[in-house]
Amino acid sequence: MNFRTILALTFAVLLTLTATGCAVQRGQSTVGAYVDDTAITAAVKSRFVENKTVDAAAISVETLNGTVMLSGFAKSGDEKVTAATLAWGVKGVKAVKNEITVRP
Repeated sequence: MNFRTILALTFAVLLTLTATGCAVQRGQSTVGAYVDDTAITAAVKSRFVENKTVDAAAISVETLNGTVMLSGFAKSGDEKVTAATLAWGVKGVKAVKNEITVRP
């Protein structure tokens, strides 16, 4: 495994372990839905880390009931589009709201 893959997997595991138990605060109906959303968020971030065109540190990912919200800053329109495309490719994603701002 290369370093980026290990980093992405570590991030996904830490996110899953630290974010459980907050489903009621986020307004989701079940703990299962929250766990699914957490897994989607982790998978999207992992794809960002693996992709060389997307700066994973500059883009935030939040998921609620299968809808992924992307926010933050991109260096180009291509990076913004690539981030949305990567998010759509994750199993369980129902919608993507791309609120990324392109900085010149």
